[in-house]
This record gives sequence, structure tokens and C-alpha cells, in this order.
Amino acid sequence: MGKEVFEKYESNVRSYCRKWPVVMKSAKGSYYTDVDGNRYIDFFDGAGALNYGHNPDYIKERILEYISNDGITHSLDMFAIAKEEFIKYFEEEYLIPKGLDYRIMFTGPTGTNAVEAALKLARKVTGRSEIWALMGAFHGMTLGTLALTTESYARGGAGVSLNNVTHIPTPDYIPGFDTIKYMRTLLEDDHSGVEKPAAIIVETVQAEGGINVFSVEFLQGLRKLCDDFGILLIVDDVQVGCSRTGTFFSFERANIVPDMVCMSKSIGGYGLPFALTLIKPEYDKFGPGEHNGTFRGSQVSIVAAKAGLELNKMQNVDGQVKEKEGLVKEYLEREIKPLLDEGETYRGIGLIWGIEFKDGKLSRAVLDKCFEKGLVIELAGRGDSVLKILPALTIDKETLVKGLNIIKESIIEVKNL
Repeated sequence: MGKEVFEKYESNVRSYCRKWPVVMKSAKGSYYTDVDGNRYIDFFDGAGALNYGHNPDYIKERILEYISNDGITHSLDMFAIAKEEFIKYFEEEYLIPKGLDYRIMFTGPTGTNAVEAALKLARKVTGRSEIWALMGAFHGMTLGTLALTTESYARGGAGVSLNNVTHIPTPDYIPGFDTIKYMRTLLEDDHSGVEKPAAIIVETVQAEGGINVFSVEFLQGLRKLCDDFGILLIVDDVQVGCSRTGTFFSFERANIVPDMVCMSKSIGGYGLPFALTLIKPEYDKFGPGEHNGTFRGSQVSIVAAKAGLELNKMQNVDGQVKEKEGLVKEYLEREIKPLLDEGETYRGIGLIWGIEFKDGKLSRAVLDKCFEKGLVIELAGRGDSVLKILPALTIDKETLVKGLNIIKESIIEVKNL
């Protein structure tokens, strides 16, 4: 089996397979296996959709049991037992214990749809059309979310104007820049020429933007700014939620409560398509069917999602992440930092880390060398200059260190150190 069929018939838009040009056959835990029997450690994690690794037994068993009993697979937004059990478990075991009061909106099964729903609802609730997003943001590829996203290559594919969004410089955009003060000035100055937005949307850690971790102080300042001016705060937890940063919701470390939270990827438990928008009850203003989608009722995904939530608690995934965070941070400081040139650095939180090189050519060379040595890993950031470390949260320490060692060896060989 080769690549010919893909290259002959699949659209040119395919991308990940260009970095890892082999045909994969199976996957388990933190390993892929290709058709030739070669194994690869997975530091890509389905772009954050596989926080519990490939084919976790507990979730797989729940899915197979549900299907074998002829459970409903598709129900739009009809009442169904699987959805009832998910809602009760999520509310009673996650939201209520954390002091969070959210209505759960089942959107189309992608992160971009969860964000689109939040944007529409924020505009409906406030009567305002503008949204503020941060430079370096990635929120999706449909037109509404693409307007929030700042990467020029992605925006160029829209083919139309991307409007009703103001992009705000992040705290690290210019050394010493005060983002909160800047936004407050825009809102208070009657000559700023900038309209008050319906909402401000933020990833607490910009993942595709290059692993930019926003400080607790910044996130708290953002919450206060929104409160002071009657602006809704939307947190996009599509990639960095579900315990990726060491708490189930990435905003918990800042002790803030967003008005809306967008979730997808690993909330699906098994890598199945699933997405939610969490809404404070007072903002639950959509009329019936005002935002809908054929696959918002995928019951198999809902079964997997509940099992993922159960597995998260059973295996104390938050605790695992905090422990492994220390391991990764220490390794990068001790083994990787001495290999970096001036201007190159590393940063991250939980189990999302990035190594920033001087340019995308060097980072791509390291990626290629990593893959040659059996590690699947992706790039992010401006010019794709950041090597993105994104393993499964349940990865065992031995495999985690083995993957980190491949990165180290690859840097040494690419830089001829």
C-alpha cells in the first residue's frame, strides 16, 4: 500500500500528510504504526483531540457496548438517554463542583461551530456586531471564526472580506505593551474610532499562535475589563481545555468565570467529532433552531464524551499533567536550552510546550529529523517557527522522555552541534 491513491485523488488541500508521508495502519496509546510496521511516538495528539491517547480501552468498551445494544446513533436534538446521562454527569461531576453555572449547547461537532455559535449569541444578546480578538489567535476556518484568526495564509483562503473584528496586540507583541490598558483606552476615548464589542474572545494559551501562555494577571484583568464595560468574555477551550493545562478548564488557574466557553476536540473522549458551547443562563437567548446542525445529536460521540469525562476522573488526569509538566519543563531547561541560539527559547504549561527557533526553515528541518527518528510532531507560531510538543495527557513517563530525547537528538544533528 502506498501514497499513490491519495496523491491522485485527494484534494491538494491535504496538509499533515505532507509532513508525515507514510500510510498509518493502527494506533494505540501514544504510538502510531504504519503499514510497514514502523512505530512512531505521537507528540501531535490529533491536534489536541486525543488527550487520552489512541483507542483507550475504557472509552472503546463503552462505545462498543452502546453500538452492540442498538443505541440511537443520530437524533439531532431529540431527547435521548445518552445525552441525558452526559448532561447529568458533566453538570454534577464537573460544572457544579467547580461553582460553574452553564447551560450546555450542543452545536455542530467541530470547534469552529462552537465558536460560531458563541459569536452569534454574543451579538444577539448585546445587539452589537463587533468582536475583539487577540493577535496570534486561531479560532477556526469558517468565515466568522476565520475573521478572528490572524494567520495570513489561512485568512487568504476566505475569498471575501473578513469583517466585524478588531485585533488587539497581546502583552508580548511589543516588549512592555499593556494590552489591558490599551483596550481600556480604546473604550474610554471618544476619538478612538473603535466600537465597543459584543465580546472579547481569548485562548488562555494560544496554541497555533506559538504556545503563548497568558498570565493569570492578564486573564483576571480581561475579566474585569469585560465586567466594567458590559462586554461578554468568551474562552476558546477547544484545544487547551480538557485538562491540557493541568485543570479541566484552562481558565481555572486564573479563578475567572467566562460568560461562554467553547469546547471540542478532546471533549469527544475518543477523537470522535463533538463540540459544546457553555453559556451562562442569562445569556441563553437563542430561539428554538436558531443555531442548529444535523450532527449535533451524534449519540456515539456523546457516549464517548461521557466515558472520557469518567476516565479523566478515574485516572486523575489533572494530577498526571501537573506531574509531567514538571518533567517536561526540567528536561527543556536542562537538555534543550543549551542547544538553542540567542533569540531561541521554549515556553509552555501543562502538557503543551513549544520550542521556538530562529525561523521556520530550521524548525521544519528539526521536525523532519524527528519523524525520521520515529516521532510525529507539529509546528506552530509565526512562520511555523515553533516546534509544538503536544503528547497525550496519559502518556507514560518513559515514552514521554523517549520522545523528548528524539527532539534533543534531532536538534543536535540539524544544528551540527
